Amino acid sequence: MTKRDPYKYFHSSPEIIRLAVMLYVRFPLSLRNVEDLLYERGIDISHETVRFWWNRFGPIFASEIRRKRVQQLRAHSNWQWHLDEVFVKIYGETHYLWRAVDHEGEVLESYVTKRRDRKAALKFLRKTMKRFGKPQVIVTDKLRSYSPAMKVIGNADRQETGRWLNNRAENSHLPFRRRERAMLRFRRMRSLQKFITVHSSVHNHFNQERHLYSRASFKLNRAAALAEWRQVGAS
Repeated sequence: MTKRDPYKYFHSSPEIIRLAVMLYVRFPLSLRNVEDLLYERGIDISHETVRFWWNRFGPIFASEIRRKRVQQLRAHSNWQWHLDEVFVKIYGETHYLWRAVDHEGEVLESYVTKRRDRKAALKFLRKTMKRFGKPQVIVTDKLRSYSPAMKVIGNADRQETGRWLNNRAENSHLPFRRRERAMLRFRRMRSLQKFITVHSSVHNHFNQERHLYSRASFKLNRAAALAEWRQVGAS
């Protein structure tokens, strides 16, 4: 079966669309910031075009990245997971963003709920384990909702809590917080879930952890990530 061309009927080139989506999702830039940066490169588009492109192509790009990485993550990410949740305001109403990362800081799953109870924790755990399997160790904070959820899925003996043990998950929220400020927060729970799914995949793709490598190795890894990104969404 012939793969459908996602860029059909679009006058702009795929390279420009991928660049616009990458700038908006990867960096803490507003839609108008992206519009100005592209204009400096001779690309004259409206910020509403950037909004339309990321809404249309962002999920496509994120899905392709996840599809290529999920087998690799299943092979090495089941040693230790870190789970955490943060408060997110949507029109003054508090929601909770749950996040699971592995021992290397790779974001495995992000999930938004209105509550922070056992039911929400259980749904989040099942959603993550369905895709990546069961880990050997699950590090959490001291939220009481985790313990009964762990008992239901049979992972009570794998849970660990501690004051400093969950810094890996705490740090994984920082890129999202920077994006949240640039976007002046979110207006709907559905749009928040959509954005964090795309943002997590793009962040994983370009997260090279440069402090662990020499400059030469980092440049090679960065070039490889960019080259792979240019192939994302190719027909």
